[in-house]
Amino acid sequence: MSDRWIRADWQAPDNVIAGTTLRSGDIAVIQPRGLKCWLNQVHGATVVEARTYETAPEADASISRDPEVVCVVRTADCLPVLFAARDGSEVAAAHAGWRGLAAGILENTVAAMRTAPADLLAWFGPAISQPNFEVGDEVREAFTASDAGAAACFVPNERGRWQADLYALARRRLQSAGIDRVSGGGLCTFADPERYFSYRRNAETGRLVSFVALK
Repeated sequence: MSDRWIRADWQAPDNVIAGTTLRSGDIAVIQPRGLKCWLNQVHGATVVEARTYETAPEADASISRDPEVVCVVRTADCLPVLFAARDGSEVAAAHAGWRGLAAGILENTVAAMRTAPADLLAWFGPAISQPNFEVGDEVREAFTASDAGAAACFVPNERGRWQADLYALARRRLQSAGIDRVSGGGLCTFADPERYFSYRRNAETGRLVSFVALK
């Protein structure tokens, strides 16, 4: 890890470059030649093809098979999830806050890719950790309504609310979609102000940029 970005620690093929910028970094130093596919992220479940748009589309994931286009998502506590085909033919990036997760953004991303789920890799970038992510009953119910097992991803606290594990919720979703090669996780944006932006910690804050591209 440099002081400017985190390289994704997964077994992606050599023609894939992926990672997350830190507070002091910029995506330009990682992939200066690629055109970035910026999205108007709305905490939804829409997936688009990564290309240049006159107006950023309302979407929370993009897919690319073009070496000239970089898939990017911006986060400051939500979970960035990067994807790559094991044969290096396509990549994708998804913005997965709790609303997007519950709405199916990860499943939709997997479904939009041409590669079979068993041949996809996923990597989790930095997100808020369970000890720092307090939520209400409505969040827990959004997941347990369709997956009773998701209850294990929530721990009650002394305030009558819940500590939610975004990483575990995302892993369950990916496993249900057929992806069992998942790397990353365990980095907390809230707990490390020197490296990460965090909306929960500072409402007025910047955004980390997670990116994946084909060389």
